[in-house]
Amino acid sequence: MRYIILFIFSVCFVPNIQAQIYEVGFFLGNSNFIGDVGSTKYISPEKPAGGLLLKWNRSPRYSYRASVLFTELQGDDSRSDDPRRIARGYQFKNSIVEASLGMEFTFWDFDTHRSGQQMTPYLYTGITAARHKDTFFNTSGIQVPESNYSWAFGIPMVLGAKTNLVDGIVLGAEIGVRYTFSDKLDGSVSDRPSAQNFGNLNSNDWYVFSGITVTYTFGEKPCYCFN
Repeated sequence: MRYIILFIFSVCFVPNIQAQIYEVGFFLGNSNFIGDVGSTKYISPEKPAGGLLLKWNRSPRYSYRASVLFTELQGDDSRSDDPRRIARGYQFKNSIVEASLGMEFTFWDFDTHRSGQQMTPYLYTGITAARHKDTFFNTSGIQVPESNYSWAFGIPMVLGAKTNLVDGIVLGAEIGVRYTFSDKLDGSVSDRPSAQNFGNLNSNDWYVFSGITVTYTFGEKPCYCFN
């Protein structure tokens, strides 16, 4: 059985080893947080965000994509539309490093080796892991940092559009919402006995990246006949 699997793997992937194209570049934009502290607006860019992107184009319609992004998430109850949050007056800040891996799907064929300008919307999803410092709020409503770090895993849901400016350069604009499986990014939930847990314990944290991507393409012209 293992020889059959090895044969299938060879047929599907080996012909593309020398016939693939990569993209490498950066993301630059802003981030905002959606949770138990601060504004409840879904898209409200607040803090600078940036990082690196790498793509492996397997066909004109889909690519494997990896990224590492950096930002500082923050929340301020005074910017909320909820009068209860405004009266509470909590604030938090937490720097994160996010690693993401998944697949990007284009609505139309996007072949960077084809001459002429192209443009297409795209979707990206996969899995994310955001490393953040653990914090909690004391009885005075002050954010207190802990000495340890945690990982907040999540699912990215990204919508964007991209075009090839000149040969080898692709410009994109995207908005990406991250739903996390954690409620600890803003410090509203902690395992410490002295912590003051608050907020909706049945709703996890979200955060959003919005900005532009610029990538440079390289590699031999691909043969998609085996995809």
